[in-house]
Amino acid sequence: MQQTFDILIRNATIIDGTGAERFAGDIGIVGDRITRMGDLRDARGEREIDANGRVAAPGFIDAHTHDDRILLSAGDMTAKVSQGVTTVVGGNCGISLAPMPRPVKRPVTPPLDLLDDSGDWYRYRTFGDYLEALRQQPAATNCAMLVGHTTLRAITMDDLSRTATAAEIAAMQEHVVEAMEAGAIGVSTGLAYPPAKAATTEEVIEVCRPMAKYRGLYCTHMRDEGDHSIDSLDESFRITREVGVQLLISHHKLAGEKNHGRSVETLKHIEAHMAHQHVCLDCYPYAASSTILTADHAKSSPKTIVTWSKAMPQHAGKELSDIMTEMDCDLDTAVERLLPAGAVYFRMNEEDVKRILKFNPTMIGSDGLPHDEQPHPRLWGTFPRVLGHYSRDLGLFPLETAVHKMTGLTAMEFGLKDRGVLREGAFADVTLFDPETVIDRATFEKPIALSAGIDTVLVNGNIVWREGKSTGARPGRVLRREAD
Repeated sequence: MQQTFDILIRNATIIDGTGAERFAGDIGIVGDRITRMGDLRDARGEREIDANGRVAAPGFIDAHTHDDRILLSAGDMTAKVSQGVTTVVGGNCGISLAPMPRPVKRPVTPPLDLLDDSGDWYRYRTFGDYLEALRQQPAATNCAMLVGHTTLRAITMDDLSRTATAAEIAAMQEHVVEAMEAGAIGVSTGLAYPPAKAATTEEVIEVCRPMAKYRGLYCTHMRDEGDHSIDSLDESFRITREVGVQLLISHHKLAGEKNHGRSVETLKHIEAHMAHQHVCLDCYPYAASSTILTADHAKSSPKTIVTWSKAMPQHAGKELSDIMTEMDCDLDTAVERLLPAGAVYFRMNEEDVKRILKFNPTMIGSDGLPHDEQPHPRLWGTFPRVLGHYSRDLGLFPLETAVHKMTGLTAMEFGLKDRGVLREGAFADVTLFDPETVIDRATFEKPIALSAGIDTVLVNGNIVWREGKSTGARPGRVLRREAD
């Protein structure tokens, strides 16, 4: 009897996400799972896709996003599915949309305003309420969500410029328990940002203690990614060692000219700690960062581009130096007039970026900011850039390694069972792309642009991207962490 599949992908070059060499084959999908792989020439599909030799890979997993709101407000997730991304990890850098048991303080405190500067989306009283909203209104992609330490500080403290009291820490711990019970995968911190700078190492340890029971993940935008990177790494190692959980170093970088080249030192330090602690890391493939606009960051950046400004929106997309000329003022004055605002900072070195990308344990995360008027191009281009520019054009690593860094490795570190691999029994998250043409098209000048070479994207067995456009399907799920 002829075997029939819901979807049959024929004539694919399969890169399975494990790092193994590619091989030719077909992929049979029934419901949300891959049920057969291999030579399926005698089978048929209710819908058949001829890959014609293109690569079939696991759907890419974006290890670091700020997609908390856009999953609900624009659930087609075009910026992500157009790159082949099928799962996003949100709630990073200490900021999450939930919990928010009382109306958020307005104007919204930076960097919480990176998710929503109106405050209207900070409407979910508990983390469970937020996850239920995601389930009731699915997006095109899956998601796995962290609860943010800065958000917890904002809802329990009346003054964010000091360390938390014992009572405030206890209140934050209760929120961590609620979030973990509801399905959060861990806690994130953004210790470099003003609302969390006053938090001591001890405060973070105590706030995070409850997640050890749930085998949660500690994801950190470290206190310093420049001159004091080693100290910040050591603080991160200490926090996770004392709490007893896995550490994820977010968007590892070295900022500031005098730190260029120090990735040799930091990666050696990280690797040494990997021998006795569970440590992982991610990075994005650009030598420029993006976050809220501050005078300190701008002063140490050879070039700064304003990505949005609440006070003066007409300046979005302009270089800060040009704005200063227009205003006939110094940097401090210009920044003060623009705030609240966001910016892209060119403070990194390309050799460090390549070295961190090439480091075997490094995962890929875009760190894109979907609500910026003129976003960093990483929002639209991260994954094709790794595949096309760094793997194919520069030969930094084989295509199989590039795919592994954005699929199997990421699923393993986050504990996303049956994701990130193409094998029988795995979820049917699949990306078809042309290895000869895949490339990012988003630039700093024109940051909103579809990438080339991404042909078809499936999430849980549903086609969400085909022939350069969204299909309208929204089969995404909220994923839980299943740590070993």
